[in-house]
Amino acid sequence: MTGHHGNLDKYASLVIQLGVHVQPGQTLVIFAPLVSVDFVRLLVKRAYEAGAKHVYVDWFDSEITRLKYEMAPFEALLEYPMWQAKGYEELANQNAAFLYVAANNPDLMQGIDPKRIQTASKTANTAMKGLTSARLTNKVSWSIVAVPSPAWADKVFPSLPQEKRLDALWNAIFKATRVDREDPIQDWKQHANELEARSSMLNQKQYTALHYRAEGTDIRVSLPKDHIWVSAGSRNQQGTSFIANMPTEEVFTSPLRNGVNGTVKSTKPLSYNGVLIENFSLTFEDGKITDYQAEKGEEMLKSLVELDEGSHYLGEIALVPHRSPISEMNLIFYNTLYDENASCHFAIGRAFPFCLKSGIAMSGEELQQHGLNDSLTHVDFMMGSADMDIDGILPNGETEPLFRRGDWAVS
Repeated sequence: MTGHHGNLDKYASLVIQLGVHVQPGQTLVIFAPLVSVDFVRLLVKRAYEAGAKHVYVDWFDSEITRLKYEMAPFEALLEYPMWQAKGYEELANQNAAFLYVAANNPDLMQGIDPKRIQTASKTANTAMKGLTSARLTNKVSWSIVAVPSPAWADKVFPSLPQEKRLDALWNAIFKATRVDREDPIQDWKQHANELEARSSMLNQKQYTALHYRAEGTDIRVSLPKDHIWVSAGSRNQQGTSFIANMPTEEVFTSPLRNGVNGTVKSTKPLSYNGVLIENFSLTFEDGKITDYQAEKGEEMLKSLVELDEGSHYLGEIALVPHRSPISEMNLIFYNTLYDENASCHFAIGRAFPFCLKSGIAMSGEELQQHGLNDSLTHVDFMMGSADMDIDGILPNGETEPLFRRGDWAVS
């Protein structure tokens, strides 16, 4: 961690002041891996300086997680500590903010039976539905940020000498999150405004569908009436702004559940539940995934698609220009938070109620009537590239270029 102290400090300040945007008297919950302890101590300090009342840290360790999947009896994977899940819901109801610190090991679950992983994942998703819902409806402020772990650094920089990998990953993270700039907070505000201008432009267009074409991809995605494109900045129910993903380069919305037709090919590996899924394609008919294959990790892809009824449909489409700070590093991060911000992407599973006019006030049933998907899961995968063309279909049926060769074609 040599030589990173100034940047680490700037990173922690950025996350607390702009990411979760801790308010005086508010409680902050941090979910963090043991490997991030130095950074988390800085976060806690910054949170109290910003006026936090309590900061609760929920530690976990990826080695211990793996041991559970490997050795616990099967019935343990069907149970979840409900006292914990209920506790988070209670905190969400008290307007706590939630911060997720990721230090992923993309190959963590290599060799573990996918059925066990799928079972545990479904159990956790079901138990945590209340907190997930508070997040996906922006009831609470929340944010996801990443820090390096040795296993992750080994994966991203295999050609560097071992002792240089961690530093290289720190530097890549600082670059991607704009922490290496003189005034990251100012820089982020400007960046958020630029993304906001993109989403306003798209909201005025109100395209009825988008048509994507690239090598291996030819797919048409219909959009619901009164859909809303959203970018970096969000507001919780109290009206406090926060930024849910750092970094972020996307503008996104939720598609019409039954309006997706064609085939899409992945352009980066997807690390899902600790297993890499590579070179995969999905075929959709009337919204539903009817066929899929993967060169690597097909069993895991199957467990994702077959998780529940809603995991056969899309819940999000996101536009990301191929030219962005992350994309230009030309790295595969094997981490969705980073890779999705270097590439246009889709997400399988649950749609965002805030991507529909008045959607936040609607019941689950109403959202489905308006064409939004529901599922226990929401998993992004990367499908954009430098040769991707996207057309927007306007309400009058006319077509216009939206992306050409991986970049914006409309201003």
